[in-house]
Amino acid sequence: MIGADTRLSAGFSIYTREQNKLFPLSGTTVLGCAGCWCDTLTLTRILKSRMQMYQQEHNKTMSTVACAQMLSTMLYYKRFFPYYISNVLVGLDNEGKGCVYSYDPIGHCEKATYRAGGSAGALLQPLLDNQIGQKNMLTAKEGTVTKERALSILKDVFISAAERDIYTGDSILINIITKDGIKEEKFELRKD
Repeated sequence: MIGADTRLSAGFSIYTREQNKLFPLSGTTVLGCAGCWCDTLTLTRILKSRMQMYQQEHNKTMSTVACAQMLSTMLYYKRFFPYYISNVLVGLDNEGKGCVYSYDPIGHCEKATYRAGGSAGALLQPLLDNQIGQKNMLTAKEGTVTKERALSILKDVFISAAERDIYTGDSILINIITKDGIKEEKFELRKD
């Protein structure tokens, strides 16, 4: 599951309240980008063309794991003049389990079960650590998080971020990735 707000802004100016920052790359892989919008458009255009070349050359869709490695290599290639973007790649791995890859601007990749990025990333990550990672909880319960619980947590952390971060707001788009494909949901946030 991946979510991103729809506000595109710089400084105190809001350019649009309806910008999708999630880019489906295949039936099981979605890239979420936050940061410089022109860099986002350039990176996603190149990434999609490379995935299309892979599709035509190998006659199969690139896996999420392969896509994660390709993105890391592409970012490292631009390390001297990096894309000013926070990237999170989400999808299903080769075993059909969910995986999350986060990147720094020069291509360092970290695989995790949950991750937050963008301008509100520092606000979102501690809530995810507590609610999903069960960190610093006295009554921590072992086990997996259900889809409904994960969706509820995702909405709650974005509501919390919208209260503190002026660059987060309007609404969030949520992509739920399953073996059957990608389902998209929209959830309204504050408009101020």
